[in-house]
Amino acid sequence: MDKTSEEHWEEQSGNWIAWVRRPGLDSYWTYREAFFALVPAPGFATLDFGCGEGRVSRDLVGRGHRVTGFDASAGMVAAAREAHPEGEYLVADAVSLPFEDDSFDLVVAYDVLMDVSDVDGAVREAARVLMPGGRLCLSITHPITDPGDRESPYLTSSPVREAVERDGLPMVFNGWSHPLSHYAGALEKAGLLIEALREPAWQDRPVPHHLWLRARPA
Repeated sequence: MDKTSEEHWEEQSGNWIAWVRRPGLDSYWTYREAFFALVPAPGFATLDFGCGEGRVSRDLVGRGHRVTGFDASAGMVAAAREAHPEGEYLVADAVSLPFEDDSFDLVVAYDVLMDVSDVDGAVREAARVLMPGGRLCLSITHPITDPGDRESPYLTSSPVREAVERDGLPMVFNGWSHPLSHYAGALEKAGLLIEALREPAWQDRPVPHHLWLRARPA
């Protein structure tokens, strides 16, 4: 992740850890079974791309995956290691990963790409470490509902900064609102083809909150 994102998530790491470890607090608890239905069965090795405090990694391990997780925030990685001491977690930059080419047959990036300014670079690195025949599974905040700068045109990437409080837990979200074409273009430039797309319903809202994609090397 870029330096701005790294600093933000390091600053917010304590809030985020409390937030995601409160069962039922955010949409992950509603979505996760449906999201994991999009994820291929366990194979050779899985990379949790931007693992945060490790909840996706732990759920992947619980489903039989051999997982390596990384994040730019040292505080997040420390929390992931504490919660799952037998796991493999490291601090790394999303646009310069410390892995050889073709290291993983599955890369999962759950709600990560909205937090990087260099989406092209992050997707390029995900594609580089992906084996031929492997899969990249993404979850992003849906571009049509992402809380970006509403004064900016949809096709313009705009910054997001949203302070929220839920059940007494504060959290500040900071990142980017990108149009769908921005993400699709990053996949295209990295030589990845979209093979599945989901727009999961969220409560009784008329528009989806998230967008899920599964892609493979061309």
